[in-house]
Amino acid sequence: MRVALAQTDCELGDVDANLETAREQISQAEAQGADLVVFPELSLHGYHLGGLKSDTSIATNDPRLLGLTSPDGPDVMVGLHEHTSLRAYNTSAYYAGGALLHAHRKLYLPNYLAWEERKHVSPGQHSRAYDLPRDHGRAATLVCNDAWQPVLPWLAVQDGAEVLFVPANSAATLDPEAMDTTLYWDTLLSYTAKMLQCWVVFVNRVGNENGASFWGGSRVVDPRGTVVAQAPQWEPGLVTVDIDVHEARRQRRAVPLVAEARLGLVDREVRRLIDEGGDS
Repeated sequence: MRVALAQTDCELGDVDANLETAREQISQAEAQGADLVVFPELSLHGYHLGGLKSDTSIATNDPRLLGLTSPDGPDVMVGLHEHTSLRAYNTSAYYAGGALLHAHRKLYLPNYLAWEERKHVSPGQHSRAYDLPRDHGRAATLVCNDAWQPVLPWLAVQDGAEVLFVPANSAATLDPEAMDTTLYWDTLLSYTAKMLQCWVVFVNRVGNENGASFWGGSRVVDPRGTVVAQAPQWEPGLVTVDIDVHEARRQRRAVPLVAEARLGLVDREVRRLIDEGGDS
């Protein structure tokens, strides 16, 4: 499977301009033989939704989104501010052959320091793995902060995911003494791939927006925790890489770290914590 990491900048709230950028990247990736083009979190809208004077959210069945793919072209994963009849979501949607294959609504929304996602979107309620087209295996999507919650990658792998797609809007560290963002991601991505024996495809944006500087550094990590392809920091880039999705399966059979899930045990202990007053 040939995956293109489209490390892009975007114009806050200008969906048409960002769609044009997406089309250009898709065209270039198709010329390089890509099967899938992955864009960053909120790639069609920008991150600081509170800075917009009007609502620019769109539905996942918007004809402009469906038109990003065709039966003969690559699949596309884009990030959008999703509009529904009642709520809005931070969504990464996977399109293939002119249709929506899967939509993941971000589950864990940062609401501290400069990040105020809960003011503008609702948290998703489901995490599901899904089958990739053309027998390319099984995958799951985790949007940015979702990947920082240890239980979510584990659940995705237990649902059969061999590759985790992680679209992100990660900015440079706001408080270097408290957290080095790039170092956290370096450690997290390699650890997740190695311990859960899966591919991790991380696509971060670049550019400046409302005082935040997004650093890029998109990459693909193999099931042994090795970075096999990486985009530069601080500048746009399109990186195409071939991955053998089923290498995850072979690695799990050779060293079965994730084979014994003990789901019944997990269920009992989670229910106990909820009964004792934990977050439900």
